[in-house]
Amino acid sequence: METVSKPAAAARVLAVRPVGTTAVLAELSGLHDVLALQALLLEEPLPGQVDVLAAAETVMVKADSPAAARRMAARLLEMDLTVQSHAEGKLVQIETVYDGDDLAEVGRLTGLGADGVIAAHTGQVWTVAFGGFAPGFSYMVGENHVLEVPRRSSPRTTVPAGSVALAGNYSAVYPRKSPGGWQLIGRTEAPMWDLSREQPALAAPGDRVQFSAVRELIEVTDTPAGRAASEAPASHEPDNQSGLLILSPGLQSLIQDLGRPGHAGLGVSSAGALDRSSLRRANRIVGNDPSAAVVESVAGGLRVQAVGDQVLAVAGAPSALTVVTPSDVPDDDAPDDEDDRSDQVREVPMATAFALFDGEILTIGAPELGFRSYLAIRGGAAVDAVLGSRSTDTMSGIGPAPLAAGQLLGAGAATSSNVVGNPELQPDFPDTGVTVLDIVPGPRDDWFDAAALESLCVQEWAVTPRSNRVGMRLDGAALSRSRDGELPSEGTMAGALQIPPDGQPVLFLADHPITGGYPVIAVVVDHQLDLAAQVPIGGSIRFRWAPGYGLPTSFSDSSPDISQTN
Repeated sequence: METVSKPAAAARVLAVRPVGTTAVLAELSGLHDVLALQALLLEEPLPGQVDVLAAAETVMVKADSPAAARRMAARLLEMDLTVQSHAEGKLVQIETVYDGDDLAEVGRLTGLGADGVIAAHTGQVWTVAFGGFAPGFSYMVGENHVLEVPRRSSPRTTVPAGSVALAGNYSAVYPRKSPGGWQLIGRTEAPMWDLSREQPALAAPGDRVQFSAVRELIEVTDTPAGRAASEAPASHEPDNQSGLLILSPGLQSLIQDLGRPGHAGLGVSSAGALDRSSLRRANRIVGNDPSAAVVESVAGGLRVQAVGDQVLAVAGAPSALTVVTPSDVPDDDAPDDEDDRSDQVREVPMATAFALFDGEILTIGAPELGFRSYLAIRGGAAVDAVLGSRSTDTMSGIGPAPLAAGQLLGAGAATSSNVVGNPELQPDFPDTGVTVLDIVPGPRDDWFDAAALESLCVQEWAVTPRSNRVGMRLDGAALSRSRDGELPSEGTMAGALQIPPDGQPVLFLADHPITGGYPVIAVVVDHQLDLAAQVPIGGSIRFRWAPGYGLPTSFSDSSPDISQTN
């Protein structure tokens, strides 16, 4: 798939690169044009536009279909970006203790030493250019470039909340514990993200930030007006106390629906079920709306007890579904001359509606194939919506907390019919063998040579235990870049294969960071993300170029034009 471009001109989009099959990346000459294009797209959305994400030198536009994404390229190249300048934002003061793990290294890289780094960071006013990566994570541009440093060669799996960091010519504060590859120079207690505020982000685009050095931090009291950024809203307990009592959540069980698109500008990813087709299937079977909230459970072990009679269905990874009627729950259908007070056990099928009567216990066994199961309760899971969705976003901490033993999960009223659906056939699910995923060239495939692109597809990549809903961390023969330097942070999406400097790919999933600074070599086609979500830990993945794409455009003159490709 080739990049569409035109001669550079003032206040115009310079080029448009495809990002998978349902998004495009507009390249611009600088931050002023980036903000201008973002403003125009928010004021007058393009047909099929789902979300817009500004970054350092690009704007990513997500579409509702491949056809809409194809049409966007020409429209973006034609847009006049002349807009009036924006008013100066407020000044935000952030107290910081400068004791970060990378402070000495930043001092060495800049030649300033640790004390010089602190003086340079506090001695200038930073302006929030754009949001991204996570809710409340603001990319701040300084008045000079004396603190310009590269990202770490390999990102940390966990960065503490409140970490003050540097990368490129930007500074930022991590609003919550998350993965990250920035250089850490200090820490703060400033609440960067708080959903109880009218403007959840402490520092929004256009605002100015002044850091000040302190010896110690005063912890902010947890009040309704200033809750911690990572605190998730409590689940809604229905008045009738009817639903499912969680006896054991297994390895991890989360509330998920079809996600919350449209909030990328706030640093909020879509999240939602990783296997969307299984969620829809489970909801369809019990008569729910397609977007009703369900329980997404990993690797089996979920045990729930009915509080009141319930109608359930489980779709996704094939697993043994066992229902136990405890001895203290009478069986009204038992003959009078039989003992109706002993435990009774029955098996129920996958992808089929079944009744779980008051007091009965359902256990989802370990998957025979696949990795994730979806338990739908008729009426949907009754939890509070945040930004229009009931899904749990593990990256940002938005949405319901993970299910815990002793919690009552209520049944709502999200039904679309008065009847339950027929049993349904399920697709084939991956095992610990090799799963083949189709990919299309990424927006930064030109950061890699032909050998790296070939290596991406000829080898098998192992899914490591470091994988989660943010992304699948893969292990194999490292991929080398053909270009040195740092890529300015830009928007990304689920399915993107990002290559950090260590050469080990990360396949982004639903809870991925909104922006990233590592080049995306390829993108898994959207309709195969459900399959990718079911590859278990320890399984293997092989990538292949989707039919009709061949090698990326950097190495093939026969790649199809963006305006002609599905």
